[in-house]
Amino acid sequence: MDKPVAVVTSINGPVLHAIGEKTVLMNELVGIGEDRLVGEVIGINEGELTLQVFEETSGMRPGTAVFGTGAPLSVELGPGLLTGIFDGIQRPLPAAEAKYGSFIGRGMVVPPLDRDRKWHFSPSTKPENPVGPGFELGSIPETELIIHRVLVPEGMSGTVTWLADEGDYTITDPIAKILTAAGEVKVSMLRRWPVRQPRPILEQLSKNEPLVTGQRVLDSFFPIVKGGTAAIPGGFGTGKTVTQHQIAKWSDADIVVYIGCGERGNEITQVLQEFPNLIDPRNGHPLIERTVIIANTSNMQVAARDASIYTGITIAEYYRDMGYDVAIMADSTSRWAEAMREISGRLQEMPAQEGYPAYLSSRLAEFYERAGRAKTLGGREGSVSIIGAVSPPGGDFSEPVTQLTRQYTRVFWALDKNLASARHFPSINWLSSHSEYLSSVSDWWQKETGFDWRSLRAKAMEILTEEDHLNQIVRLVGPDVLPDEQRLILLTAELLTTGFLQQNALDEIDTYSSPQKQIRMLDIILRFHEQAEKIIKRGAVIQAFNDLPIIHSLLTMKNQIHNDQIEKFDSLILDLNHQLASVEEKYV
Repeated sequence: MDKPVAVVTSINGPVLHAIGEKTVLMNELVGIGEDRLVGEVIGINEGELTLQVFEETSGMRPGTAVFGTGAPLSVELGPGLLTGIFDGIQRPLPAAEAKYGSFIGRGMVVPPLDRDRKWHFSPSTKPENPVGPGFELGSIPETELIIHRVLVPEGMSGTVTWLADEGDYTITDPIAKILTAAGEVKVSMLRRWPVRQPRPILEQLSKNEPLVTGQRVLDSFFPIVKGGTAAIPGGFGTGKTVTQHQIAKWSDADIVVYIGCGERGNEITQVLQEFPNLIDPRNGHPLIERTVIIANTSNMQVAARDASIYTGITIAEYYRDMGYDVAIMADSTSRWAEAMREISGRLQEMPAQEGYPAYLSSRLAEFYERAGRAKTLGGREGSVSIIGAVSPPGGDFSEPVTQLTRQYTRVFWALDKNLASARHFPSINWLSSHSEYLSSVSDWWQKETGFDWRSLRAKAMEILTEEDHLNQIVRLVGPDVLPDEQRLILLTAELLTTGFLQQNALDEIDTYSSPQKQIRMLDIILRFHEQAEKIIKRGAVIQAFNDLPIIHSLLTMKNQIHNDQIEKFDSLILDLNHQLASVEEKYV
């Protein structure tokens, strides 16, 4: 970046116009001024360049030099990403703080990955072996949980002429030499990849295994698959961030990429404080050992929000290529859309609905389409699942970002302000939400639990739908006018909503429910309904069931029975049968 390629002619916040050489490329990364502020070419018109700058531009003047790099905006990929905390353009925040202090200064230059740290490399092949793109050259224990596979770069094939011995190397040290058609090439652990370009795969695979989150309303009612897409829309205070935190903590994804895109600083601070102290329930290690955090708060430059989304998805694809299941938490895509709207306004582009740019739809589609389960270039299987929070103003789901996101995702977890006000969390409205993966995961549930999950879910949804209809009558004339069979529906619906769908993230037992526990809980509630319904048809009254001890047991089993105590449900079923039999004896 020593030779100027353009000169700034006008400045409008993070948007600059410049006159430059015709050799400059679209989406090229540039440095601006003596501080080399990071920018990107977003428009070219006969030598006039439009740039967006990812740093503060106050004090800049027309005439400032623009320096080209000849390369697009890219991220560094290699060992050291896990446990890392980066900003939207992949500057490592802990290293930046150590070098520059608590505030990000203009022109701050810190390599995303540590050039001095050594990693223990173990070769996986031998010299003279033919290799192709995605072939594993060796492995590194990046953390105690994740093995980092060093792969042959994309587009490279040939024969290994030299391979480093097992030992400790930095990410820039050569670890292999490959003889290609163009000559011998040195390969290191460090890679770069343009963030706006999806990483290549061999083929897309079918998605039929659920991403188990441990949250009952998600897994049992509105499941997402590994490689799937989901949206969490909700107004302020409905629990979007907490729901994503729970999924990040408890899902069975191998790796989590958390993107804090334009959220309030206190929420990002909570993530940064919590994750290093969270223990992974599957192995007892800190959860941060399989987590990458992209932190781009609301007081950072708006242009960097756009970059943060692409930075996160590119890192996720990199680990997918190693054969891992990766889950992305994007919080929130509404802030990303607002950043697009602001940049678009400064560019004086024709606005579309509610001032958003006309390309909002295509940007959202491009992002969610990078999810999927794939066969990688090296023949492994991996997946990227995207869970995007949406923050509609005033909780209005008819606004453009929510509506477009709904089109491009296959799971819709609609958060409800009334449920949140009633302290029912997760506040996911079971009547407004949906999942298109029900048929995809049915076989998995049958195999893992031995229960007909699809039928149980359908029966529960039928009861909850009927309860919503009955509540409209109750609000008008009260519950006493309903026949006992319909009042039983209200009772069972309460067991489902309070005893099953409501889940306490702070309760040691209730914070996570295994699929086996979930299906047993759902089964026993529906057993109660089926048997009680038969007894009522024989003459019993609803009051006979209200005070049964089993009602309290069904409401509290979620925080009384551990995930490793599934056999206790057998005893609970015996109690249920005994107590209902005593009611039946009185009326038959």
